[in-house]
Amino acid sequence: MKRLLIFCSACLWCVQVLSQSVSVVVVGDIMLEGGPMRAMQRGQDPFASFAPLFKSADVRVGNLECVVATVGSVEPDKPNTFRVPPSTLKYVRKHFDAVGLANNHSGDFGPKAFTQMVGLLKREGLGYYGGGLNLSEAHTPWVVERKGVRIAFLGYNEFQPRNFEADHDRAGIAWSEDEQVVRDIATARTQWRADVVIPIMHWGWEEAKANPRQRALARRMIDAGADAVIGGHPHQVQDTDVYKGKPIFYSLGNFVFEGFTDKVNNIGWALRMEVSKTGVTSWQLHTAHIDGQGLPRNAKRVINSP
Repeated sequence: MKRLLIFCSACLWCVQVLSQSVSVVVVGDIMLEGGPMRAMQRGQDPFASFAPLFKSADVRVGNLECVVATVGSVEPDKPNTFRVPPSTLKYVRKHFDAVGLANNHSGDFGPKAFTQMVGLLKREGLGYYGGGLNLSEAHTPWVVERKGVRIAFLGYNEFQPRNFEADHDRAGIAWSEDEQVVRDIATARTQWRADVVIPIMHWGWEEAKANPRQRALARRMIDAGADAVIGGHPHQVQDTDVYKGKPIFYSLGNFVFEGFTDKVNNIGWALRMEVSKTGVTSWQLHTAHIDGQGLPRNAKRVINSP
């Protein structure tokens, strides 16, 4: 007796949708003052070496480690403060879809400058996460849909000063509170209907390996429903991990950043992930060598997922 196999068009459509793959590129700290700013004033694109990688991706994000504004007052007693003019967004917009604001420099020139930056990002059509005009917006994910896959990005800072934090009536960044982070991840799925949730952290110390706090929180975020955890701030790359089949990148290091003399601080990673409705399916780490101007050079060295 012959078996009759019947496939309905709806089932074939479901298989096709579930197999759709979206490429996401994430880079670490982007600080545009100093050498990168001078390069842009000469008409040089600071991201040019990685342009092919960005162009090949469906979604591109990175941590904006400086204030983009023309107003505000410098944060008193803060040893390092960074601010660049709105003209720099020409190059950011060319290569990125959204930027992270949850870091310890977004508030360098106060809420007035931060508010102007948010307005400039909106004007340029750039998304942002990890910050906003009030507490609610700072904890709202940036959600992007590509090929039927909805991806939510959240951002949190753990590095002082905490007075950069958003409040109910104050613009600023999202501070990392464990219970709030867990709620935000759940809300990204229930309210924002995300298939994939990716929290991006600003955490850790300048060490080659992640500390116990980073490891514990990364696992808690994955237990809460995160599909990958990505970090930065230590100004060097850190180790990677896999927990419950989900990748953790504790620090991607610097990407565009002048001012470091040690080799370890001038090597960063550009992370490319393939994601589907089921989560991260594969990833690659592309090595960046940062030159004396603070600009990344593509080293053509790639580390692939196991």
